[in-house]
Amino acid sequence: MSDAFTVRVAEDPADREACFAVRKEVFVAEQGVPEDIEYDAHDADAVHLLAVAEDGTPLGTARLLHGAAAAAKNGGDLSAGSLGRLAVLRRARGLGVGAALVRAVEHAARERGLTGVDLHAQTHALGFYERLGYQAYGPEFPDAGMPHRAMRRAL
Repeated sequence: MSDAFTVRVAEDPADREACFAVRKEVFVAEQGVPEDIEYDAHDADAVHLLAVAEDGTPLGTARLLHGAAAAAKNGGDLSAGSLGRLAVLRRARGLGVGAALVRAVEHAARERGLTGVDLHAQTHALGFYERLGYQAYGPEFPDAGMPHRAMRRAL
């Protein structure tokens, strides 16, 4: 596989379906997250980002919550967005897709006037987010049966 890929906002139904298919493969099939909790009401209003190979094959996805949806996840702070559902297909890991998706979420947050991005990271991914400038805070907590920590980065 070539290392060439692009990240774009998923604007049309086909792009959104590609995002959901990546999430299903990574979270439901690979990690065992129950499908009924993987998709939620926030998906309708979220900004979805999609990473695709040069040939258009989906490689990864992430979503940005903003406004009340983000505030509900980050302690009521309306100035911060919430990065979530970051998923990269196994065959695309190690190519920089995850980092590019995080930066695209941050860009989308800045475009909406947000001054920070919060996220709930699986604990095995803390180092990945720390390398991108995120800092963990608060205690470890379970989410979908896996340990997580809250993290934040000012924009």
